[in-house]
Amino acid sequence: MSERRSIASTLNLLLILIAVSLSLLLLWQLRGLLLLLMISVIFASTLAPIINFAQRLKIPRWLAVILVYLSLIAILTVGIIFIGPTVFQQIELLARKLPAYVDMLQSLAEQLVTRLGMTQPEIFNLINQMFDLQTLTAWAFRSSRELVMRSYGVTLDIIGGVLSVLLVLLFSGYMLSGSDRLIKGFVSLFPQPWDSRLAAQVVPVSQKMGGYIQGRIVVSTILAIVITLSLKFLGISEFALGLGVIAGVTNLIPFFGPVLGAIPALIVAIAQGGLTFFWVLLLFVIVQNVETYVLDPLLVGPTIKVPPLYQLLAVLGGAQVLGIIGALIVPPWVAGTSVLLQNLYLKPKLLAEQQAREKNPEEQGKEKVPCPPY
Repeated sequence: MSERRSIASTLNLLLILIAVSLSLLLLWQLRGLLLLLMISVIFASTLAPIINFAQRLKIPRWLAVILVYLSLIAILTVGIIFIGPTVFQQIELLARKLPAYVDMLQSLAEQLVTRLGMTQPEIFNLINQMFDLQTLTAWAFRSSRELVMRSYGVTLDIIGGVLSVLLVLLFSGYMLSGSDRLIKGFVSLFPQPWDSRLAAQVVPVSQKMGGYIQGRIVVSTILAIVITLSLKFLGISEFALGLGVIAGVTNLIPFFGPVLGAIPALIVAIAQGGLTFFWVLLLFVIVQNVETYVLDPLLVGPTIKVPPLYQLLAVLGGAQVLGIIGALIVPPWVAGTSVLLQNLYLKPKLLAEQQAREKNPEEQGKEKVPCPPY
């Protein structure tokens, strides 16, 4: 009898391993579709508060989704028409003037080395290699390509594919319009009481994921406007709008985005000469501190409540696996997962421990005696 039980348990374990292996293989083959679904969930969570507000105004949910999508398209179209040409012209002009700026930086570096008395030929050769435009361009393209080509080319397809954008809009629109049916169908796959528990977590998870993206968009928009106006005031009006847009877009990436957005502005400031570089550097230092200690705690922090270390690991892990897209979409998924961990494991665990202490009141007054060191 014991032998039959051992054989049955071994077969069950083997079947479980085979099922898990086949599931992982299927998920790997569908990784591109899964990435689209992850983006669609984030997009739907971001727009969900607007749809819910429209539904409270007695507007049918499907009509609210259509109106919100048309409004977004109209806003993007107006933005592209009014500021798009100026932004593209300034970025194109910056690209044309980049070789002259690089030569100027090389000259300044050589002058600084000469003043410090470091006249060895090896140092000047190193400076020439550092500021060689071909080398810099090749390195930039190589690094960008490696970053974008993460996850075996999936990210490249997501960024450049019009079909992928349309699929994201289609998936997210269906999620928003038929959310109740989708939730009921999904949780019905789980046994009781997990079906009701998971259904109760949909709203808080969606609020946390959507709140993260909403906060980052608002913060990035504010910083783009402030940086544009400040650069104009500092005398860099020729590139102010383009540099402000670059800083705002890169700021969507936590931790590293502000640094990436500051580099082009600092290069232009060095080329302007005088104290412009120090004023621009001071501007970005102030902006970064205001974002870190004022805007993020007010607009992003209350919605995610994830320790900064975990956010940093999420950004690094997402960028390593999925490139730029991963750095954007993994943090909100980590924030949503933290809700599930908190509500489905940590809170029930603490509640069970509290109930156990209430059943044994004599153990509450007992203090734990530390183990003596050996």
